[in-house]
Amino acid sequence: MNTNAYTIRAAGFNDAEAIYKLIRQYPRELLPRPINDIVQNMDRFLVCTINDKVVGTVSWQILPEIGASVDPTVEIKSLAVLRKLRQKGIGKQLVTAAIEKIKELKPLKIIVLTFTPTFFKHIGFKKISKRKLMHKIYAGCINCAKYDSPFTCPEVAMVLTLREPFLKVKKHRDNTR
Repeated sequence: MNTNAYTIRAAGFNDAEAIYKLIRQYPRELLPRPINDIVQNMDRFLVCTINDKVVGTVSWQILPEIGASVDPTVEIKSLAVLRKLRQKGIGKQLVTAAIEKIKELKPLKIIVLTFTPTFFKHIGFKKISKRKLMHKIYAGCINCAKYDSPFTCPEVAMVLTLREPFLKVKKHRDNTR
């Protein structure tokens, strides 16, 4: 395959089966995603195609906050590239394109849990303690069947901070009369 002629685009419903199969090729590195989950979140997937064949994918998830959304966090997930096309820049282009789409939402930061921290470090991510990602742990890791505990999981937590957090300013009433 000539990797010079690839296209990164928003995924469509017709890509769901190819995305599903691509993610399943990495059972040790990626959590499986049921086809219905892929279809329901299709608006959060990008694909890389060569000659109209899906050869890479990435998605993202908005992590929940308690109360009003002040400093939202988005997680990059399901990054997969066909094994024979790895190390050719496709993964980096997928993540970079995902970051640009995520930036439109104006989140505070983007996180990733990964077995390849060096890859994400080259894109600008920095290691972070999983204890600082408790919302992620309760949103997804707590239900993971692969590891006994999110804190013993070998994945590395990383963060890309996009902006300064909003300061919570309390309005004070003037009670002097």
